[in-house]
Amino acid sequence: MTRTRRMLIGAFAAACLSTTTVAQEVTLRLHQFLPAQANVPAHILDVWADNVEADSNGRIKIDRFPSMQLGGTPPQLIDQAIDGVADIVWTVAGYTPGRFPQLEVFELPFISPDAEATSRAYWELAEARMMESDFADFKPLGLWVHGPGVIHANRPIIDIADLRGLKLRAPSRTTTTLFTELGATSVGMPVPAVPEALSRTIIDGAVIPWEVVPALKVQEMVTYHTEFPGDALYTLAFIMAMNQDAYDALPADLQVVIDANSGLEFSAFAGRTQQNDDAPGRALAVERGNTIITLDEGQVAAWRAASQPTIDNWIAEATAAGLDGQGIYDDAVALIAKHSTGN
Repeated sequence: MTRTRRMLIGAFAAACLSTTTVAQEVTLRLHQFLPAQANVPAHILDVWADNVEADSNGRIKIDRFPSMQLGGTPPQLIDQAIDGVADIVWTVAGYTPGRFPQLEVFELPFISPDAEATSRAYWELAEARMMESDFADFKPLGLWVHGPGVIHANRPIIDIADLRGLKLRAPSRTTTTLFTELGATSVGMPVPAVPEALSRTIIDGAVIPWEVVPALKVQEMVTYHTEFPGDALYTLAFIMAMNQDAYDALPADLQVVIDANSGLEFSAFAGRTQQNDDAPGRALAVERGNTIITLDEGQVAAWRAASQPTIDNWIAEATAAGLDGQGIYDDAVALIAKHSTGN
């Protein structure tokens, strides 16, 4: 946060405190599904929480509960935020298939050239189309995507035909549809279940970004990794959400603290940080001697062409459900292009 913004927050807080004799103390519970040392908790969620605590001069305390320590399963996180089981959650939108239909546009194949640009587009499209519909039951704090998705498998995946018969973990409805249409046997599961599923050969591979590889030790369970240069084969949409009643109960100056640390710039930071954290995960696979397959332009073009029906079908399904399928897609593409060129 800039020094100027900190001064403005401090000035507003001082003005509000002048009308009361006791500073209100607030403890908020942040719940999520990864171990505390994983990249997202350590490099994004903790940064957000630390900044909120500092900017509130200690009046807000964020208790952090990793690895589903408050109970439940990852698909239940968004309802925990709505119901107040937790005050704040970070979750994968696709863990509740069909619940957030519009944001699925950012999980479509080959739509995302860069996690920061796509995360900015995600927040802006949400402001234009989703806040009063998909996100009406909670307060969004951050909306972002990860870096390029990579196929990690127990055999080399180069051509689309190599997917045939492969039991492949997919993280969302959109990606499950994509890989099923490309010939794989798609298996949906939250990411914490991947290591056991690989070790028990329930799956033959998984699609995840490099940044999550170290936490799951995927490089120790597969030997082949397929990368797609340029636009990502797929990305995954995340939601960081706050219970609306918990936010509304905050004094006005503490709401300012939450808002100043959330929104567009925080979403951009989160997407950028996740993509930057890809490099160490890739390095572990290289160090282990695994085979990293980087497809060339011609090979990627073949995958792109084969994936187009997934995009077309998503637009048609969204339209049939009463949404502006083509408009959502066109707006997402335009916003990503805008932020990719810095306009």
